[in-house]
Amino acid sequence: MVAKQLSIFLENKSGRLTEVTEVLGRAEVNLSAMSIADNSDFGILRCIVSDPELGYKVLKENNFAVKMTDVIGFTCPNTPGSLSIVLKCLSDAGVFIEYMYSFSNGDSANVIIRPSDLKLCDQILQSKKIDLIAASDLYKL
Repeated sequence: MVAKQLSIFLENKSGRLTEVTEVLGRAEVNLSAMSIADNSDFGILRCIVSDPELGYKVLKENNFAVKMTDVIGFTCPNTPGSLSIVLKCLSDAGVFIEYMYSFSNGDSANVIIRPSDLKLCDQILQSKKIDLIAASDLYKL
């Protein structure tokens, strides 16, 4: 199940993350999940939000460099080795994971991935009966 993720490019300076959260908050767009990766010059905030279209619009209006990306969300047991089983199915089929972030919640873990081949990844996960997270549910986490 494909969901929309926002990727926001941020200068590495104090207050930029605060500005993003303020812009989204004023528009009543909730952050469901996020990850920040950085290098010496800039950071990339990747996030799942309650309304990706509106989030994209208000960030653009406030001069943020933002793009919308397709990702896949799934749930697996929050036990040692569970994620490796899912990832092995994908790697055995030649699906490369460009990036991933996750968060656990009790007995389960929610995982968001950006695979090299969305369609193939989705087909494999469905065929292996992996618990995919519908986009509408992911936006509400």
